[in-house]
Amino acid sequence: MPASYAYLGPEGTFTEVALRTLPEAATRELVPYVSVQSALDAVRVGEAEAAFVPIENSVEGGITTTLDELVSGQPLMIYREVLLSITFALLVRPGIKLSDIKTVTAHPAAQPQVRNWLKAHLPEAVWESAASNADGARLVQEGRYDAAFAGEFAAARYGLEPLETGIHDSPHNAQTRFVLVGRPARPAAPTGADKTSVVLWQRDDHPGALRDLLGEFATRGINLMLLQSRPTGAGIGNYCFCIDAEGHISDRRMAEALMGLKRICLQVRYLGSYPRAGVDPAETGDRFPGTSDKEFVAAAEWVARCQDGRF
Repeated sequence: MPASYAYLGPEGTFTEVALRTLPEAATRELVPYVSVQSALDAVRVGEAEAAFVPIENSVEGGITTTLDELVSGQPLMIYREVLLSITFALLVRPGIKLSDIKTVTAHPAAQPQVRNWLKAHLPEAVWESAASNADGARLVQEGRYDAAFAGEFAAARYGLEPLETGIHDSPHNAQTRFVLVGRPARPAAPTGADKTSVVLWQRDDHPGALRDLLGEFATRGINLMLLQSRPTGAGIGNYCFCIDAEGHISDRRMAEALMGLKRICLQVRYLGSYPRAGVDPAETGDRFPGTSDKEFVAAAEWVARCQDGRF
């Protein structure tokens, strides 16, 4: 029996489409789960080898459900990421016209991406959230709602018709980032175009506390790609910080930054180092003088010579 990958289902989600772009997906059993939490829990209890879930959207930023699941509970690790361009179709049962639509549904992350379209074309329609966009299509098929925002590819699977297509409020190419998450293990070898994800908890709240955390990256020339605060549940004003940074844990500058953070933070959760999607390692390089591994090694050797009186 092939190993399985869990993913946010049901069948027909953007998550499934993105998952099938991974070459290894062809050799795994792909099992849909009703929520991000249940997909990740399947990995934690050993029901699945890995889970594939959305983590960031170019319109709304981080997917809080996924971030919160990675922040808490038994540690998990990100191994891969996939970027997928997103446009929506308005799916309806055959015969339904735009004027017939009183209720619409989709995943909560879809609403900010179609808000202006809704205001312009269905200003009186009532929005109801679904567990996923494909689940919204299923609920329309069952007659629970009049229309669903989902991928046009989901229409045939649920016996629906795309009443409108190419729906998206963003004038740019909106994308969603998905990640393949598994149990902790040794990260893959660096490619030269990598990303490292961590969660940081401050020891205490004081002026400049966040600056101190970010300074560990800045002084080593490490660019941050995502910074999002999430409540810890310990009361108003208590937050942890989810961070994506350019580089791999095996890079000297990243390793030193993580050591610095470990010294000053109450807690650091390492979420993995993995290849950046859509980036050619040949086109990357050290952006700032003094931040290459070669320069870090040379500096360490200089300190060693000074300690030996050989400077």
